[in-house]
Amino acid sequence: MDGPLWTDLHAPDHSELPQSEVRDHLERAVSEPMNLVVFGPRGVGKTAAVRALARETHADPDNDFVVINVADFFNRTKTEIKNDERFGGFLQGRSSLSKRDMISHVLKEQASYRPVSGDFRTILLDNAEAIREDFQQALRRVMERHYEATQFVIATRQPSKLIPPIESRCFPIAMRAPTHAETVEVLERIVSREGVEYDDDGLEYVAGYGDGNLRKAILSAQTAAEDAGAVTMDAAYDALGDIGMRDRLESILATADDGEFEDARGGLDELIYDEGYDGEEILSELLVAARGRYSGDALARVHQLAGEIEFELTQGTSDRVHLGRLLAELNR
Repeated sequence: MDGPLWTDLHAPDHSELPQSEVRDHLERAVSEPMNLVVFGPRGVGKTAAVRALARETHADPDNDFVVINVADFFNRTKTEIKNDERFGGFLQGRSSLSKRDMISHVLKEQASYRPVSGDFRTILLDNAEAIREDFQQALRRVMERHYEATQFVIATRQPSKLIPPIESRCFPIAMRAPTHAETVEVLERIVSREGVEYDDDGLEYVAGYGDGNLRKAILSAQTAAEDAGAVTMDAAYDALGDIGMRDRLESILATADDGEFEDARGGLDELIYDEGYDGEEILSELLVAARGRYSGDALARVHQLAGEIEFELTQGTSDRVHLGRLLAELNR
């Protein structure tokens, strides 16, 4: 997409969150700060809801709200972590630390800072399905030590992976997939703010295309607006109706076969992060694309890898890492 993503430009305020039960729980957390576990499927707005909470709670959210993406640690090498400008300053002279100790150190440092406004800061641990049990024990100790001045929020697709001492210290907030009507309402608010032409059929089509993934629906509406200048039925169908993933995945497979792994993974990142596709969706379409490209032992190997990756995806860890592994195997 050419400009800033609509999911960032039109991040909802607390009052605009589509699920009333989530609004009620977060309102309680504003008046009575507490640690939270926010959980639900991909793309339902967990991170957006926590950001809305932070804006409602803190007079200076830019300084008193910190986001730590767990996947940025556990799905990357130590060198990549140290070279990340968000973390490098905390890790100067600590090259011997394990990845677990790296994130523990960053977390301790962040939790020890005094709030700029108000009485406490909020730290969001996002994509916490990648969180390992050894780090959870360290997290528990940090939560115990800094409970007076730090609110911890854990966002995850798999709360069952949290150890009991963490669960017992957090109030759970379940987020379901938005209804079709809720998705249409969100889309109408965004396209109206953008001043983009739309009609009811167009919004209905895009909401259905999102299929319960609010992020995917919003980015699909942006795609239609950028491609056709409108989110009408005709514009949405022209922009989205022929965008299946298959052609793009065929190109990604070809790129991986040519030894250009980084380019292939870049195409994968666009599908996951820019367009909100679920890892299992991508894997299913990738197999269809593979059957048109490979045969014999090569195709059997792809199916074997896909079976392993499908199991890994159900465990709730990073879609990008596991799908990237398949591309890396093809690259070899």
